[in-house]
Order: sequence, then structure tokens, then C-alpha cells
Amino acid sequence: MNLKVEETAIPGVRIFTPAVHGDARGFFVQTYHEREYREAGLEARFVQDNHSHSCEGTVRGLHYQLKHCQAKLVSVVKGAVLDVAVDVRAGSPWFGRHVMVELSEENHRQLFVPRGFAHGFRVLRGPADFTYKCDDFYTPGDEYGVTWDDAELGLDWTGGGRWPLVGEWVISEKDRRAPKLSEVAAEFLPKYEG
Repeated sequence: MNLKVEETAIPGVRIFTPAVHGDARGFFVQTYHEREYREAGLEARFVQDNHSHSCEGTVRGLHYQLKHCQAKLVSVVKGAVLDVAVDVRAGSPWFGRHVMVELSEENHRQLFVPRGFAHGFRVLRGPADFTYKCDDFYTPGDEYGVTWDDAELGLDWTGGGRWPLVGEWVISEKDRRAPKLSEVAAEFLPKYEG
């Protein structure tokens, strides 16, 4: 298997790094192979691919779905992002905890974000082209969010000062208005299935 898999502090959230084959011409990387990922323990069956393009300093998120939860396999094709998955499953032993990882065109890492997690990212070096595979279709009206700067979550968008912000944060009005996780009623959170 040409796929490196790293477990994180939250079960189910994993980092995948596919093998990169390079020479003087450039490189080739197989970004997804269902059988290999399944053998590595990834059971999700993907039905939709998305691509976002964002300028440096952009923060997108933290977004989740309730009735049509989506697991995501996320990666960066150009630039670099600080990607985060926050457990927002009501009743989860890891509720409110997060995994944060740098994804870039150089490291080829991928983060698997299971269903029931709020997801977001900050562009560290842009513009950034961010791609993600989803295991359910996007459903308008089933969009929920938690504010990106919820102090109770302890998200350090600068990586301990490793990535200081140069300029201004670029954030949508919708994301600025999102509530703190502690302000979201349990009926508007995905349920922990055990």
C-alpha cells in the first residue's frame, strides 16, 4: 500500500498521505483509490467532489450539516491551509475537541473529517485551491455553523505564532454571525452514535 495513515486524538479523524512519485518532470500522486483507502479503514463512499478557491487570510467555517451529514476527505492542490475538524456531536466524549493540521500542495496530506464534525480552514498561503470529497450530496437549507473564533474551542489559527496573520482576516458575513458552540441547542447538533 502506498498510503500513509495517521490516527489523531479523536477516533475517526485521520490524516492520509498518499505516495508521491517525482522526477525531473514533476510528480504524480494518486489522490484517491477506493480499494486502498478502504483497506486503510476508510469506509466512506464518496458521491460529490467540491473545489474552493480562496485568497490568503481567508477563514471558511466552521460548517456542518444536521439532516444530511457529510463526511469529507479534504486536501489542498495549490497553496497551504490550516484545516480543522471540531467534534460537535451531542453526547460525544470528544465534544468540542478539535484536530488541526496543515495541508499544502507540498505535503499532499489529506484530512478525513467524519460525519458530525464542524469543518473549516484558514488560508496560510494563497491563493489556495482546496478540494474535498463528500459522502452525501449538499442539501440547501441544511447548513449550520459555529463561529470560527469561539474562544471555548481553543482554536489557534496562528499555529502558536508559526503563521501570523499578515493583513486582515477575510471572513464571510454568515461565518461572522455564527454562534458559539455553547449557544447551539442540542436539537441543532448531530448526535453521537457511539
